Amino acid sequence: MRWNELRSLATIIGGILILFSAQQCAPSSKVQTGLENLIVNYNHKIAFKRIGIVTNHTGVNIKGTQIWKLLKDLPNVDVAAVFSPEHGLFGEAAAGEKVTYSESDEELPPLYSLYGPTRKPTKEMLDGIDLLLYDIQDIGARFYTYISTMGLIMEAAAESGIPCLILDRPNPLTGKLFTGPILDLEVSSFVGLYPIPSVYGLTPGELALMIADQSWIEAVPSIEVVPLTGWSRDMWYDETGLPWVPPSPNIPNLETAIVYPGTVLIEATNVSEGRGTDHPFRWIGAPWIDSNELSDAMNIKGLPGVTFSPIEFTPHSIPGAAPDPKNNTQTCNGVEIILTNRNIFSPVTVGIQLLHSIALLYPQKLEIKEAGLNRLFGSDRLSKSLGNSDAVNQLVVEIKKESDHFRESAKQYHLYKN
Repeated sequence: MRWNELRSLATIIGGILILFSAQQCAPSSKVQTGLENLIVNYNHKIAFKRIGIVTNHTGVNIKGTQIWKLLKDLPNVDVAAVFSPEHGLFGEAAAGEKVTYSESDEELPPLYSLYGPTRKPTKEMLDGIDLLLYDIQDIGARFYTYISTMGLIMEAAAESGIPCLILDRPNPLTGKLFTGPILDLEVSSFVGLYPIPSVYGLTPGELALMIADQSWIEAVPSIEVVPLTGWSRDMWYDETGLPWVPPSPNIPNLETAIVYPGTVLIEATNVSEGRGTDHPFRWIGAPWIDSNELSDAMNIKGLPGVTFSPIEFTPHSIPGAAPDPKNNTQTCNGVEIILTNRNIFSPVTVGIQLLHSIALLYPQKLEIKEAGLNRLFGSDRLSKSLGNSDAVNQLVVEIKKESDHFRESAKQYHLYKN
């Protein structure tokens, strides 16, 4: 993508963010991000240093101003480079779409993609940098690749003898939701590098401390977290007073982020997970599904905090979000996932039961990419259990025990109170 196009994107996104700030936020929000805390209380940490910033379109202050612009305007701070993760610096690329930057621009520091030829900064990219900052809004799900990038930049920093400063941001799903299986490292990949549950209940800063302490990366840097202020573990994102900035093209709102850790499993099948519509991960269907049959099968389970409504939809190509969605231009029948109580909703259980119901109802139609499902789920246990209701129900019990155990072990890394 050319720089003039990126500038246009930046202008559009900046305007949207400012509009969100004006509409959704009081002059001061309940929660102050690590970025704003850095500028107000910790700017001595970056004074007289050449800084590398790992960020994207979510690395903004309450007014929607990007981190590199904020820090570049500070006295005695030299922003030497910017590094972007999957989806690009402006959130301009679809999931899995490689991003490269080849032109320079006077409005931006040197820019490197960490989702192109390399996913880890090279020594050449880090040459002359004194401090590496990480500031990206995550959603608290293991398969979201921003946390993989965080671990890799920490590793690269250690190898180059550079300290890391993690600017913390809220976990949108609260700091109390832990659910899903622990990743088996036999199926580790960029969509799952650490032995954590699907929903891990930590902020990026807390997870960074755990990654370092547990030696889940090959080399561990000097690491420090600039904390949030005003955040407590029971806060959903919409209770923070911060504007919602879609962290990736197919997570347009908080409700999608809540459902996503379960319905992401549908990605490993020939069923549409709603990409190519304005309800990704909340509309699930295929041309061969009977909407009423599937919705009845799901509603009869009585899963807490959710209902399932029959729906018909047609995915279409959306550049930058879903350039080639499954069942493109085909009418799909399926279910809409409707949250009724997010505090008792279990996304991973819903995802398992939904995939199980489709497997039972349409065994001749459903196609599963086992390697992909194993990577997303974190092991081969789900792919081996799908055709057996007793085995699936037992699996749900097992993974609850796993996530409960992780919840206890992760407490030592908590930076914030309940």
